[in-house]
Formats: sequence, structure tokens, C-alpha cells
Amino acid sequence: MNWLRRFMTGRYGRDQLSIALLILSVLITFTAELTRFPLLVYIGYIPLGICIFRMLSKDISKRSMENYKFSMLISPVYSWFKKTQNRTKDAKTHSYFKCPNCKTKLRLPKGKGKIIITCPKCKTEFKERTWLIIGSAPIWIVLII
Repeated sequence: MNWLRRFMTGRYGRDQLSIALLILSVLITFTAELTRFPLLVYIGYIPLGICIFRMLSKDISKRSMENYKFSMLISPVYSWFKKTQNRTKDAKTHSYFKCPNCKTKLRLPKGKGKIIITCPKCKTEFKERTWLIIGSAPIWIVLII
């Protein structure tokens, strides 16, 4: 393993873009196997070749800039998935509301009933109802039944 460490000294190595290219190559190759389209297998080698080229490159500043541009491109998608993940994790205990004035998203605990919400950004007050969910139905439905 020492020979590999010496070989990779001064080379760029792996980063987010290289991993994304590798995953893309695997997906294209897998799709080619499922569809029995042989040309797609060769197309799948293109991102793999670019990935290997980037990992073995000695032009570290260029590869870093490419990775930075890729990160800026993928950042909105990543943040959307992260926000969605947080909202689904909090779905049992919190409700999300939008301020009618400035459209800021506000997170409030469930089960407080009808409350007056003050937006921390624009200080607008508005009324909303936070339901407590038991199982899959709001508590008021459970109480009526």
C-alpha cells in the first residue's frame, strides 16, 4: 500500500464531483444492462474516464475549481432535500406556517389550539390553528368520534 501512497502524492484524489461521476457511470451501465442497449455501456465509460482523469490529475487548482462549481450547482438541490428531511422528521411534533406579509416560514409546536402568531421578521400578527395529530387524524376528529 505504500507504493499507492507514493503514487498518489501530488495528485488530486477524490472529491464530490468524482464520486458523482462514478455514480453516474454505474447508473448508466446498470441501465444499459436492463435495456440491453449496448451503446449505452460505452457511453457509461465516459464519466468513469473523466473520474479517473480527475483523480490522477496533478493540476490541483483546476480540479478544485471544477469541484467548487459543481458544489455551487448542486447546493440548492442538497438544501431542498435537507429541508424536506427536517420537515418530515418534525411532522409529528411541529406545524409549519407562512407569514402572510413577508412569506417567512415559521415552525410552531402542535397541539396549542388556535393561537396568535407574531412573525419575528416583520412583526405581523396572524391567527392559526395548530392541531395535535393522534395516529393519522387530528385530535378534534378523534374526540368527536
